[in-house]
Amino acid sequence: MWIVRGGFPVKSMNVYLIEDEGGLTVFDAGISDMAAGVNAAAARMGGVKRVVLGHADCDHRGVAPALDAPIYCHPLDREAAESPSSFRDYWDLTKLHAYARPVYNKLLVMWDGGACKIEGTVSEGDEIAGFRVIELPGHAPGLIGLYRESDGLALVSDCFYTVDPQTGIRGPARVPLPAFTADTEQARASIRKLAEIAPSAAWAGHTEPVTGDVSAQLERAAATT
Repeated sequence: MWIVRGGFPVKSMNVYLIEDEGGLTVFDAGISDMAAGVNAAAARMGGVKRVVLGHADCDHRGVAPALDAPIYCHPLDREAAESPSSFRDYWDLTKLHAYARPVYNKLLVMWDGGACKIEGTVSEGDEIAGFRVIELPGHAPGLIGLYRESDGLALVSDCFYTVDPQTGIRGPARVPLPAFTADTEQARASIRKLAEIAPSAAWAGHTEPVTGDVSAQLERAAATT
């Protein structure tokens, strides 16, 4: 598994490239200006076989239309993935700090690669390139992660944040911002679900992973208001 990083704040977006029978599965599709970097990295490793969206937010589908590969997502995020809109209907940017609102109104459109043609859907328990799909709704209705039993690695999109998107300050795992989250209490439940799985490392859609006592850190994140 490899990571391509890019975006704003500096290199805070993670796109995952997973070795998959002579090619690559791309998980989480970052922002549109990462397309050239992802394509170049993938070309050196056999090309992209498929793209799996962790969820359909514009900063997680941005590269997907440029990869010339079939795209998959959870059924509950399919409509959003196929929509031309860069905004989810439950987002509430008034919950951001005043200085961040105009910035995000522009960034969200800049980051987006546009509507995706969804080839099919994936759900809890499906096998993808040696990983098992786990459903982690809350931040988005159809948010999914991938978990690999062999070494305990979890790739979990925006199940949690390790960065404050408004300031760029990095820190411990935390619940995603309410401004961009469909159901915060459900997001807490999904963080606890991930804690119960007890991964050896949990990599989110942005910045650094949670390592060490992952379960304890995730339990604290779920409990923090």
